[in-house]
Amino acid sequence: MTTVLRGMVRRKPIDEIEDETETSGLRRTLGLWQLTAIGVGGIIGAGIFSLAGAVANEKAGPAVLISFLVAGIASAAAAFSYAEFAGLIPKAGSAYTYGYAVLGEFAGWAIGWDLLLEYTAIVAVVAIGLSGYFNDLLEFMNVELPLWMSGAPGTEPDGVAGGGYKVNLFAVLLCLLIAWVLNLGMKNAARFETALVYLKVGIVLLVVVVGVFKIQSDNYDPFFPFGWGGAFTGAATVFFAVFGYDALSTAAEESRESRKHMPKAILLSLAIAMVLYVLACLVLTGMVDYREIDGEAAFSSAFDSVGLEAVGAVIAVGAILGVLTVLFTFMMGATRVWFSMSRDGLLPRWFAKTHPVRHVPTRITWIVGIGSALIAGFLPIAEAAELTNIGILLAFIVVCIAVVVLRYRRPDLPREFRTPGMPVVPLVGVVFSVWLITFLQWQTWARFGAWFALGCAVYFLYSRRHSLLNRK
Repeated sequence: MTTVLRGMVRRKPIDEIEDETETSGLRRTLGLWQLTAIGVGGIIGAGIFSLAGAVANEKAGPAVLISFLVAGIASAAAAFSYAEFAGLIPKAGSAYTYGYAVLGEFAGWAIGWDLLLEYTAIVAVVAIGLSGYFNDLLEFMNVELPLWMSGAPGTEPDGVAGGGYKVNLFAVLLCLLIAWVLNLGMKNAARFETALVYLKVGIVLLVVVVGVFKIQSDNYDPFFPFGWGGAFTGAATVFFAVFGYDALSTAAEESRESRKHMPKAILLSLAIAMVLYVLACLVLTGMVDYREIDGEAAFSSAFDSVGLEAVGAVIAVGAILGVLTVLFTFMMGATRVWFSMSRDGLLPRWFAKTHPVRHVPTRITWIVGIGSALIAGFLPIAEAAELTNIGILLAFIVVCIAVVVLRYRRPDLPREFRTPGMPVVPLVGVVFSVWLITFLQWQTWARFGAWFALGCAVYFLYSRRHSLLNRK
């Protein structure tokens, strides 16, 4: 075996990881419910406020409920694997760390490098979507922004001549705002996140409690207007609305009693989100015929259509504030993956420096905030969204495979949580993720290939030689 190949497959000893976390510079401040709030904040976002309506209208009809259930079951297969690792390896980095410890350095590097782009792009996409809600809200208030600051180049409305849009200023400011909040310190940032999660959950419960009295059972007939195929196609679409716990797992080194709390928070956040998704879908498709659902602002328009305009306005404002939690969760995820890779020497250790008072990786946070702001400000949402899909699915595949390998390689390790149905449940996660990858367009693969090629160049020219394991 050559020296290069040995370096690529060397694994980070699991027994040494706990010692590293105690000197990381991060501070353990998060309890179980704060962790759960971060997970719920990452899972519930545009999926419930807009994606559910679009899938019901175009792909599944009332069977959008089935779409979410199928996607949730598939996502749970990966969530169980994440929960076992979170209780076993309480370290920042999530899939990167798990891959490094079980499958080797290059596998860990590849998935970590990929997640840096994926998480940053998710922040940008959500910021762009929120800017659309904000512009609509300003129009409702008869406030008109200058055209140059209202969108990314190339997204000008029909009939606009001349300069058109120059930058999506609101999306840029959102990304920078979240970076600033994260730099306040995890304890204060988590309070901000938790408050918005409570608001968001309250809005969803408002939808359910008020909307249930406006349900007309005739709207559920036919329940499968697009057949079972439509429901499963819808599942492939909404799958991207039922993860977020993966980014939560990057906060392991900032959690009190991480081995016990992280697995519980991962599973609790997914369970809470799925209950809210199911209830909201039942109300939405019961209130409005699926053919009349607004694909962009489904719930607010649904309440408008039944004469409850005030409730619709509250939902619209709540959606804007609530979806901020998605920005928080995934920007935090990107910074903790980067921090972990830098601490391991795979990226310059200058990035792993934490603030002496706030105990957060300030340098990385501002870089990620500015990077996501540039994507959000100057790329149309469709192009930015194409950067977000493949990395998460590959992370799921790596984690599900790694949990099986480690269970049989090191059955002696103490595990606070054990994935049930081993190895069937993790393999379900692998199969479903591979199936979803087949839905991705060739442009997504091309962008992923370019980013992966750049990552390989960085690894072989820098990371392999500067890795702490190589120095040892």
